[in-house]
Amino acid sequence: MSDDELDPQAAALIEGLQAGVSPPSSTLSVATGRRLLDELFTVDDPEPVDGVTDLEIQGPNGPIPLRIYVPDGEGPLPVLVYLHGGGWVRGSLEAYDGLCRRLANRAGRLVVSVDYRRAPEAPFPAGLEDCYRATEWTATHAADLGGRPDRVAVGGDSAGGNLAAAVTLAARDRNGPQLARQLLIYPAVNPPSVRWFDSYEENGTGYFLEMESIEWYLEQYLPRESDVGNQYAFPIRARNFSELPPATVLTAGFDPLVDEGAAYVERLTDAGVDVDHLHYGSQIHGFVSLYEQIDEGREAIDELAATLESGTKEAKG
Repeated sequence: MSDDELDPQAAALIEGLQAGVSPPSSTLSVATGRRLLDELFTVDDPEPVDGVTDLEIQGPNGPIPLRIYVPDGEGPLPVLVYLHGGGWVRGSLEAYDGLCRRLANRAGRLVVSVDYRRAPEAPFPAGLEDCYRATEWTATHAADLGGRPDRVAVGGDSAGGNLAAAVTLAARDRNGPQLARQLLIYPAVNPPSVRWFDSYEENGTGYFLEMESIEWYLEQYLPRESDVGNQYAFPIRARNFSELPPATVLTAGFDPLVDEGAAYVERLTDAGVDVDHLHYGSQIHGFVSLYEQIDEGREAIDELAATLESGTKEAKG
C-alpha cells in the first residue's frame, strides 16, 4: 500500500460509491456497468474547444467511430490518439469527452478519441486491431486534419493504457507509424495469473477498482487462456522493449495496478527507453477521469500535457 495517506476527496468519492461502479463487475450486467461508468465519468460542464468532429473510418471489421478535438492555436498541431479505459468492456466517446477536451486544451494538441470494439462482444484482439488501425489512419491523415505527422502520440488510461502500449509494440513490429510518444495512465499491462504483485493484495479491495472486477474484465477480454502469453494482450510480457517511443507512465498509490505500472517503467528504462514516471501516492485508479471531484486529477492532466510537450518532466513524489 502507498506510504501516503489516501486523498480525502478520493476517500469521500469512494464512500459515496458503496453501491455502483466500484463493486465487483460480475454482479452487474454488461449494459448496466457501461451505463454506470458513463454516468460517473461524463463531465457536467465540459470546457469548450475550437472544434469537435465525429467521423468513421474503415476498420478491420467494419467502421470505427472517431471524435476529433481541435484546440485553439496555430496549426499544424501535434496529435494525440486517445484510447479510453473501462476494462475493455466499458468506456465510450461520451464518457471521455471532458477528459479529451481538457487534454487537447492543456497540451495544445489535436486529440483523436477512438471508439474501439469492446468485450465481451468483441474479445482480444478486436479492440487492439481497431486501435492500431485508428492510430495508423491518424498518422497517415494527420496533415489533412491540421496536425503534424511527425508528432503523433498514442495514449490511454487503464485498459486504454494497455492498448496504447500494445499499439506501440505493434507499430514497431509491423513497420507501422513512427510514434512520438506513449502516454500510459495507470496501465493494465500484466496478467495476474502469471505474476502476482503485492499491490493486488494491498489495494485489491476498497479503493474503487477491485481485484474481483479486474479478474472479471480479463475473463471478458481474454476468453482464451492461450492469449495470456501474448505480448499484445499484456505488453509487460514482451521480450524486446527496444526502439519504442519515449513514454510517460502515471501511477496511483492506492491502485491495484500500481506495482505493475512501476515494473513496466523499469522494463522500458532497462531497454533504454526514455520514461517520465508520474506517481500520485495518495490517489486511486481512475482519478484522472474524476477530475471534477478530485483536484489532483486536474493537476495530473496538466502534468501529462507537459510531458507530451517537453518530453522531460520530473517525477512527482
